[in-house]
Amino acid sequence: MINILMIEDDIEIAELLTKFFQQNDIKLTNFEKPELGISALRINKYDLVLLDLSLPEIDGVEVCKIIRKNSNIPIIISSARSDIKDKTLCYEYGADDYLSKPYDPQELVLKIQSIIRRENLNTKKEKNNIFFKNDENKKEIRKNGKLIDFTNAEYNIMAYLIKKSGFVVTRQELLINVESIKYESTYKSIDVLIGRIRKKIEQNSKKPRYIKSLRGIGYKLINE
Repeated sequence: MINILMIEDDIEIAELLTKFFQQNDIKLTNFEKPELGISALRINKYDLVLLDLSLPEIDGVEVCKIIRKNSNIPIIISSARSDIKDKTLCYEYGADDYLSKPYDPQELVLKIQSIIRRENLNTKKEKNNIFFKNDENKKEIRKNGKLIDFTNAEYNIMAYLIKKSGFVVTRQELLINVESIKYESTYKSIDVLIGRIRKKIEQNSKKPRYIKSLRGIGYKLINE
């Protein structure tokens, strides 16, 4: 059974989804207050977070940012706010999908199932990873079992790229999510750090095999 944590202050929506999800083998636990939801996420194991944006005390965009800083759990935004600025911020802070209200509950179920399948596939790949593995406790990254000597900033960038393996990561996303990089840093400083990382992991840093550049957008780590 899929275990979902939802942060939603609309009780009617929560009750409706709880009943609908039960029919699709999904357990839903809702918290009206974001602080309670964030605390529960630290204590219990969930497969995905379903997050509203218009919440009491803490705005949902900020909640998304807080969750992503402390967890890799998939996040789906479920909100009546459809402004592109909200969507952009949520994606940059690490949301996996954004569903505007009102929506068909079955569409939400399909999105949840799709993301969970992807996460399960990524977990299998991580267990059989050919290239890079990150030990978050020791803050060590190994390539094929060999420890790579990274600076703190290099390690944190590479760790984030590993977490997002196969997906495009923008420079803005790195500035927001990598704590060792000051938000005021320039995109050029990101490029310089990526260049240093490439020299340590690539056979030919001018023709990278693992960290691909997408001109004007960002980078993508190939870790399979």
